[in-house]
Amino acid sequence: MLEKAKLDRINELVRKERNDGLNDQEKEEQKSLREEYIQAFRSGMKNQIEGMKVVDPDGQDVTPQKVKDIQKKKGLHDR
Repeated sequence: MLEKAKLDRINELVRKERNDGLNDQEKEEQKSLREEYIQAFRSGMKNQIEGMKVVDPDGQDVTPQKVKDIQKKKGLHDR
């Protein structure tokens, strides 16, 4: 996850953009911070998906084979 200070700065720049507009330096900073935020989000989502185990109502493991292969490679869920 992104540091709280960086999230606060993203929000600060959004408020300033809505009210007063941003100069070129601030626009570049905003773009950079947003890219960093998206990278952190994607990384977290990838880790969460790779760690999941899907079970049907009968208790059978129906995790997609692609995910099982990744989990086996990483040593997750003893697969």
